[in-house]
Amino acid sequence: MTLATKLGVAAIASLAASAALAEYPERPVTIVVPWGAGGGTDTIIRIFAVGFEEALGQPINVVNRTGGSGVVGHSVIANSRADGYTLGACTSEITYFETVGLAPINPASFSLISRLAEIPAGVTVAAGSPYTTAQEVIDAAKEGELTASGSGIGGPWHMAAAGMMQAADAQVDSLRFIPSQGGAPALQDLLAGGITVFTGSPIEARALADAGEVEILAIMADERSPAFPDVPTLKETGTDWSMTNWFSLCAPSGLPEEIAVKIEEAARIAHGSDAVQDALAQRGITPIFDGSEAFMDFANGFSQDARSLLSDLGLAQ
Repeated sequence: MTLATKLGVAAIASLAASAALAEYPERPVTIVVPWGAGGGTDTIIRIFAVGFEEALGQPINVVNRTGGSGVVGHSVIANSRADGYTLGACTSEITYFETVGLAPINPASFSLISRLAEIPAGVTVAAGSPYTTAQEVIDAAKEGELTASGSGIGGPWHMAAAGMMQAADAQVDSLRFIPSQGGAPALQDLLAGGITVFTGSPIEARALADAGEVEILAIMADERSPAFPDVPTLKETGTDWSMTNWFSLCAPSGLPEEIAVKIEEAARIAHGSDAVQDALAQRGITPIFDGSEAFMDFANGFSQDARSLLSDLGLAQ
């Protein structure tokens, strides 16, 4: 093949690639959710997908790929073709999978588009509990009396409990954490007396709180939640600690910049729509859209904080 022919072939290939980028998207897009149907991540993504479908101009298929404490689904996202047709719902676990030795996955394994929402941890006790404030819970935990749950070992709600105690100048593991398969079983343990405190999201506890079966004493956020206006933040009660679990839109690493820009712009439009904002707010979920650059900075910082806390817990590899 002559040089001229090679150059001609290269030019044709370049034009074809440019045309493909210009036409994106020309077929349905899949969003992989690493967690089960009906859970927090799934709920957020399905709400967002309604607006995203309209903004992107193509059908959006939401697919749940569960297992391995989120490793299975996140691995599917990370290992998919970086062409914009397989996206994912990355959660905070991507910042510490590697730290705890679960999988060689970290924020650099993905093209991070934006965070979409965050949900704070909380301090929730069963109705009739002797503890009526978050400070009373902390004081009792310092004496080694209490147990908590809400997630697996090393998960966000474990870090919430550990960080709260550390911020209160107590041993990081003084609130003994018992692993669970998620918020629902942990709350059932709380009602049955198997644990003393639920440090998961108050949103998960909302129905039981409305029924008078549990009491939400505090939320681990910087500001009070509009969904729980009468519940103080942990900072208001005297402990300078906040912890939120976050949910995002991501893609496999190496997503072409032109496609990434289109996805982020469509995501921004979808996220800002009244339908998406209202649906999230009605469920007590805090919407957030920070964009790719700010999201990467945030994820890297979160990774460092998580490693520090997990190291103190003796869980870092």
